[in-house]
Amino acid sequence: MRILAIDPGEKRLGLALSDSTGTIASPLMVLNHISHDENAARIIQLATERGVEKIIIGQALSMDGESTLSSRRAGRLAGAIRSRTSLPVEFWDETGSTKTARETRIAMGASRKKRSGHLDEIAATIILQSYLDWTNLK
Repeated sequence: MRILAIDPGEKRLGLALSDSTGTIASPLMVLNHISHDENAARIIQLATERGVEKIIIGQALSMDGESTLSSRRAGRLAGAIRSRTSLPVEFWDETGSTKTARETRIAMGASRKKRSGHLDEIAATIILQSYLDWTNLK
């Protein structure tokens, strides 16, 4: 099953895609945020083109498990996507994904200059790989 993951940021959306077996996540691209409706339309088009069967949206909650500004933004995006497609849309905890993405770039030996760019597609890949690992353990 091919799965698309989204790291919904305020300015950009990082996208990652699984292989057809639902085992390995890979970075796909970064979309600049326009509006939830425009973003949803672009995401559904990409999902259709790539044969996606499920969409995962990263959602960060507070330490108490409460909604945050970021999680409400993810919820609005999910609502816009759900209103346009019958594909299942699920939330997955994205807490720490950007920090892990930054640490990954450092571990890979990226120069400070290359590390200063956006990490959105790497964060989406980390979110998706976490989801895939969890589902494949079940």
